[in-house]
This record gives sequence, C-alpha cells and structure tokens, in this order.
Amino acid sequence: MARMNKLPLAKRVQVISALMEGAGVNATVRMTGVSKPTILKLVADLGTACAAYHDKHVRGLKSVRIQCDEIWAFNYCKKVNLAKAKAAPEGAGDCWTWTALDADSKLMVTYLVGKRDRECAQDFMDDLGDRLANRVQLTTDGFGAYRNAVDVTFGNNVDFAQLIKLYSATPETGPQRRYSPGICTGIRAVPVYGLPDRKHVSTSFVESHNQKIRQHNRRLTRLTSGHSKKFDNHVHHLSIFFLFYNFARIHSSLRVTPAMAAGISDHVWTIQDVVLLMDATR
Repeated sequence: MARMNKLPLAKRVQVISALMEGAGVNATVRMTGVSKPTILKLVADLGTACAAYHDKHVRGLKSVRIQCDEIWAFNYCKKVNLAKAKAAPEGAGDCWTWTALDADSKLMVTYLVGKRDRECAQDFMDDLGDRLANRVQLTTDGFGAYRNAVDVTFGNNVDFAQLIKLYSATPETGPQRRYSPGICTGIRAVPVYGLPDRKHVSTSFVESHNQKIRQHNRRLTRLTSGHSKKFDNHVHHLSIFFLFYNFARIHSSLRVTPAMAAGISDHVWTIQDVVLLMDATR
C-alpha cells in the first residue's frame, strides 16, 4: 500500500473525495489501496491546514441572520460506557460539534468541538463574534448556556432569540425506545436581547445542515462502528468537511458554494484545491 511520503496528488484527492462522500476510513483503504495509517496522517495534516485556512479567511462577514445548534457524537465510546472502557484515550466519550450557519449564504461561519457546557458555549460565541462585521439576528436552541455567552460576547449589539421545542414522551417501550426521540408537540420563540424579527426566529437551516454533516462524515453516522477512536482525528475530519462544504460544494438552492454566496470566494474549489492547502502550509 502507498506510503504518505510517496503518495501522489491524484491518490490524495481520491482518498479525500471518498471521505467527503461519507466513506469510512476502512472502506477508503479498500477502495484506494492506501494504508490506514497513511490515510489518518493525511487527514491530520490536511485537517490542520483546513482549520488554519478557515480561521484566517472566514472573517469580516456581513451576515444578517445566524442560526446555531449542537450535534452529538462520541469518540472511542459513549460517556455511559467510559468508566469501564479499557485504555480509553484522552477525549474519549461524548462530544458535541457547535455550529453557526449563515441563514442566507448557508456558510458555516464557525464551529467548535467539545463539551456541551458553559465554557464551550462562551468560546463558541466569542469566536462567532470575532468573525462578524455587523449586527446580526441570532437564533439558538433553548440550551441555557447560550444566554450568558451571547450577553458577554455581543452585549447590546445583537438581536437574539431562542427557539424552545416542546416534546412529549416517546410512546415506544423496550430496547427500541432509546433510538426514538420524543414527539415535538410545539415550538416557542423567546426573544432574549434586542428586537429579533419573530418570522426569522428559526433553526431550520442549521438543523438541516446537521443532517449533511452526518451524511458526509462516517464518523457521525448513527448506529455504526465508524465513530472516531481519537478526539483529534474527529476534529481533523470535521475541519476538512467544513472547508469542503464552504468552498467546494455547490449548494443546491444557491447554485454556488456558500463561500461564493458570502463573498469570500469567487470560484468553485475542486477537491484538489482543498488537498493542496496542505502543501501551501509547509
């Protein structure tokens, strides 16, 4: 199998293309003939380059409406099994990907992988605030940590509302119950700061994007063994995906990429363009 120091550009493109279309690492090994350690090294190097590019270039955004949400996953094992797990690495257990999506351009403005707690909420909001050039309308779900985080980051310079979903108990019983979410019986828009326009208090776009994340990233596909075994690998894969999504994937409703719609790119990137970021940072 091919080694990293001899891996041609075309082979690197083939590997990343497979991963971005939802193939797992083991499946990519079988399809490309590239060894698993080489693929993981490629993901780590490219993920680092993609995160750096996003951090530098996705800034000064003239967004109008931002929607935020969190998507659950786990590394190595679920939190409930962590106490009895053998040789669990640092970062094992449940993890959450915080996402902030521009509702108009569909650009992934920022993301953070960590815990679902007040500290991560604050770090997430601080980074979001640094990337915006003007006042926005911000909608989040009902997670309580958002209120203080938004207040600390934006103060009075935001129109902020939370969308509270009301659920009934799931009717199923037995083992299948844990895979069945409660039935959503209603939603309640709660203005928090500023004057948010109620007709735009929504998290529908960012929730739809959560589905794209799971479809294009085997590590987040539910009820499979494709989950990440190490936290760093999880983060690197997501960094590649978000760069790919923003700059190289044409959005079906916009007919351009989110980066083009947001005015931070003037063309559609190819997977090769994404892969070459790794060489540009060396």
